[in-house]
Amino acid sequence: MKVNIDIDEKYDKTSITIQTNEWTEELDELLKIIKGRQAQRLFGIDHEQTVILAPDDIDYIYAENRKVFAALKNKKHIEIKKKLYELEELLIPYSFIRFSKSVIGNLKQIQRFELSFNGNLCVYFHSGNKEYITRRYVSSVKEKLQGGQAHD
Repeated sequence: MKVNIDIDEKYDKTSITIQTNEWTEELDELLKIIKGRQAQRLFGIDHEQTVILAPDDIDYIYAENRKVFAALKNKKHIEIKKKLYELEELLIPYSFIRFSKSVIGNLKQIQRFELSFNGNLCVYFHSGNKEYITRRYVSSVKEKLQGGQAHD
């Protein structure tokens, strides 16, 4: 992909133009990243109070008993009043990816992996939290990490 950036005082605001012969997954990802930068905070519920969560403070988000929770660096678990699939879309620009049917994880917070006997990966986060990546999602997580597509 070729990238051109033209910085000039004659422009009053930023505009992005993409010229291509076909729509690709790469373009779809790029569009999600560009649009996703607008939503930088999430709202959670902690002891009947609304708290603001920054994506970088979250190790992973999981669904349990028809509720969605964020596992934070400080090992707290805060309820979020959104669906897991909505959060997955919203957090793509912040290096979150699907770990299993009920979990999305923050690739930037991973410290190490450990292979389980059943083919799943156990993920250890810098905070000490741990979660599992099911076999179905192992290859997409590896591809994201190896391809350098995790955004810093």
